[in-house]
Amino acid sequence: MNSNKVCIDASLALTWLLATQQDASADALWRHWHEKGIEMICPAMFHAEVTSSIRKQVYFNLINNEEGEEAFSIYAGIPIKSLDSSEIYLRAWELAKELNLPRTYDMQYLAVAELNDCELWTADKRLANSVQRKYKRVRWVGEFRSTKS
Repeated sequence: MNSNKVCIDASLALTWLLATQQDASADALWRHWHEKGIEMICPAMFHAEVTSSIRKQVYFNLINNEEGEEAFSIYAGIPIKSLDSSEIYLRAWELAKELNLPRTYDMQYLAVAELNDCELWTADKRLANSVQRKYKRVRWVGEFRSTKS
């Protein structure tokens, strides 16, 4: 497996961006990747998910305008490479069918991880639990402490 890159999902990025979702393991993971020069990748939809989530937090007064602007500004500076290809959509479709899932959103992240032979890191424990038995490359952020060397 490629140890020079990781695929991240929106749930993980939001733990870095929103005070209401901050997580010590996620912050430690960010620092670890930064120190090791690990490249972060994602499917193109990541950007719509993250920015929509930040905007939703502001709209529903879960964070104020200033916090929303700050989160968006930090997001804009995250060094993450988005990937887009029909291969991603085709694999996501197959994964959703294989796992009997109603949507392909999360499977786009897994498809990117598979196609780039790297791990997919998420803060979504439900997602991790639902696919980890079959797809060992899916990692939940809470696992990071126990896997650090």
